[in-house]
Amino acid sequence: MKALIILDCQNGMFSRGNFEVLRNNILKLQNIFKSNGDIIISTKHIDNDKESIIYSGDISGLLDEQLSKLSNFIIEKDSPNIFKSKELNDILLNNQINEIVITGFNAEYCCLFSAIIASDRGYKVTYIEDATATVNNGNTYDMQDLDITDFVGCILDWSGEVEVLYFEEFSKKN
Repeated sequence: MKALIILDCQNGMFSRGNFEVLRNNILKLQNIFKSNGDIIISTKHIDNDKESIIYSGDISGLLDEQLSKLSNFIIEKDSPNIFKSKELNDILLNNQINEIVITGFNAEYCCLFSAIIASDRGYKVTYIEDATATVNNGNTYDMQDLDITDFVGCILDWSGEVEVLYFEEFSKKN
């Protein structure tokens, strides 16, 4: 059985750019997972820093309603490592999950860590590159022309440990 994990699709993230491709691809993935009887897990990063773009004390910290309404489970977290959550690990075990599909924010943090850790835990991992994004850019890391989402996808793909696909490739296989 598979689990679609939608990482941190919170209002504050969406306020930082145009993420319609990510949104549309996640919505289409949810339909595939629902029709196949697989589960959907959304995560919500809890941040108590009032300066954070996903501050938990206001609307910016709330999950995007459209992307979370089909979720079977919502997991709160405070680390890029979602596997620190006993609740998540219990859900995966109780639902006999053997494959995890990673989507959401931020490509270079939660998405990257989740993919690597899931692979290390023995799950088959698929990373949907055009269903992940970041609010950061190359300037954030003093690498002006860096396409962060593409870079993370390349690292994971070249590792041979994680299957990296675009939505269209995934949908043809499922």
